[in-house]
Amino acid sequence: MTSVRILSAVEQVTDHLRDEIVSGALAGTMPGVGKLAKRLGVSPKTVIPSLAQLEQEGLVEHQGPRKRRRIVCRDSMGQRPMSVAILLYEPSDIQLPYLIKLQHGLMEAGHTAFCATKTLTELKMDATRVERLVNQTNADAWVVVAGSTEILGYFSKKQIPVFALFGRRASLPIASAGPNTAIAFTEATRHLISLGHRRIVRICRIERRKPRPGLTERSFLDELAAHNIPIGSFNLPDWEETAKGLHALLVSLFEVTPPTALMVDEAPIFFAVMQFIGSRGLQVPRDVSLVCGTYDPHFAWCVPSVAHLRWDSQPLLQRMLRWATSVSRGIRDQRFTIIPAEFVLGGTVGPAPAE
Repeated sequence: MTSVRILSAVEQVTDHLRDEIVSGALAGTMPGVGKLAKRLGVSPKTVIPSLAQLEQEGLVEHQGPRKRRRIVCRDSMGQRPMSVAILLYEPSDIQLPYLIKLQHGLMEAGHTAFCATKTLTELKMDATRVERLVNQTNADAWVVVAGSTEILGYFSKKQIPVFALFGRRASLPIASAGPNTAIAFTEATRHLISLGHRRIVRICRIERRKPRPGLTERSFLDELAAHNIPIGSFNLPDWEETAKGLHALLVSLFEVTPPTALMVDEAPIFFAVMQFIGSRGLQVPRDVSLVCGTYDPHFAWCVPSVAHLRWDSQPLLQRMLRWATSVSRGIRDQRFTIIPAEFVLGGTVGPAPAE
């Protein structure tokens, strides 16, 4: 199983100093190693390789022995206006608050921001079609939402700067950010098992299942196996990603030996699952427990409350804006930022029904 990469102390200090230089909080000359170490609460041995990395990136220049490093002002601390294209996963993403804020933030920074004319689902998550769209679009940089391994692999080979928001980035050399849902999903799975659930199904998109299950999905299956629960296609089923395809999947799941718990990645699909369960005369959580993999503002109207995964989108927004600032200054940025996610217990989760 691919592990989550945790930044070392050196990488954290480098990121912090880089952000301060890019934002203009640090200018002129860099404080000495001793002062930086004391200010950041680390040892000088941590600061020295961080400064060496910043020198390699061209952000600071060594002035000679016992002299402070000079901070390089790219474009006189200004930034080159860019045209940033946002490649959405599906059309409804255009309503996501943090993507709306991203567009506004980029425009406030002097850039042009717009959504591409097609989404990944409309392009069938096909790299050839995406390449055609990229060639037809006048953009200096791209933000790709929930791209597959194939799509992000294509962008990683291009010279154009790209930021992967969510998606199957693996170890690709591109800037990216996303929530660490693996831990939260594992916690949710463990809680369901503690309530007696053994027939637990995870409904997620094909990009999360193919060519092989992602980290979060493997964590889910591993947790089931750790509790001696047999795992197979029942737990992570394939399905046609249409309304009819989802309905057909649910009919097949509840036909013979129905699941006692469903974990649904996205809110729109979650609401469709709730509608299906109600149409079958079943009750939540008496007959089946439900967990949603994301938060949706409409949950505030739901009784019982919805069990879900939640994370703060503000760090994602700030990270993307910092990336845009770096790119506009000619600074290469390929950092991977992980946002903590948590499992929020709600009234849609209850004990497994008696056999």
